[in-house]
Amino acid sequence: MSSAACNYKKDDGPLILDGGLATELEEQGIKLQGDPLWSARVLHTNPQAIRDAHYRFLLSGADVITTATYQASIEGFINHLDMTSELASELLMSGVHLAKETVKRFVSDEHPIGQKDPVVAGSVGPYGAFLHNGSEYTGAYAEQMSVEELKAWHRPQISCLAAAGSDLIAFETIPSIKEAEALLELLREFPNSKAWLSFSCKDVKCISDGSPFIEAVQLANRSKQLVAVGVNCCAPALIKPLLNSAKLVLSPDLHWVVYPNSGEGWDVSTGWQTSGKTSIAELSVEWMKQGAAMIGGCCRIGPTHIAELRQQLQGSRTSQASAV
Repeated sequence: MSSAACNYKKDDGPLILDGGLATELEEQGIKLQGDPLWSARVLHTNPQAIRDAHYRFLLSGADVITTATYQASIEGFINHLDMTSELASELLMSGVHLAKETVKRFVSDEHPIGQKDPVVAGSVGPYGAFLHNGSEYTGAYAEQMSVEELKAWHRPQISCLAAAGSDLIAFETIPSIKEAEALLELLREFPNSKAWLSFSCKDVKCISDGSPFIEAVQLANRSKQLVAVGVNCCAPALIKPLLNSAKLVLSPDLHWVVYPNSGEGWDVSTGWQTSGKTSIAELSVEWMKQGAAMIGGCCRIGPTHIAELRQQLQGSRTSQASAV
């Protein structure tokens, strides 16, 4: 196992990721529905709300918090906030600064004994998140774009996150092999950065563009800077078969990272359909047995769910140790 991967693995179980930052902001009364910048706008309008949301996830037991930059981009900030590219870069970097400030406050307030400081992961969403049309769940746009065009789009965002001092880069909800290839090529331009790569998936075997998940994992295996590969923002029931479909090809230098949504349906015009919710805590023990070293939640998963997840995994580890 690579030293990079070892740095992001706990001896007593998986690292606990946070949940849906936008979900938590909406719980606090911030309106995001229909906004092309989604939670990234709050970096500009209410940075304290982002600090507070991060803090609640840390209190719930998260070992990793993810920046409010999934839907952030230099072009998006210029277009929707009428600012210069320099100010847009500063705003994007502020996502990392807010997260790091919150970690510092949490460590000072809570004095977690014997634990590593929480990790800040700089979120990089797919190009489809900028388009704001649900295409991060199809990847259709990649058919009309070259790898170089995708690299050119993502480069400013990754540059800002790296410069601001993200502990990790989180390539999230990536729907296509081509975009994943572009991101991994681009990552080599930032040799001091480590990352995880997680895909959006359409069924139990394929990522959103129809490519087999096993091919996505084989692509990830070639990167020396990844610490984990996996899936996010899919229904929890898809996780187990997806991991099983590629378990024989996963490099020993990589871990699985999984953080599904609540299992509820999403409609781009009307939002979340409040039915079909699944407990990620109950299913997480199986994911841990499959080798997942990073487990958390995505959309519709809040601090209470993360606390349940942590309690479930800790209880499972204790039971296993007692049985030995």
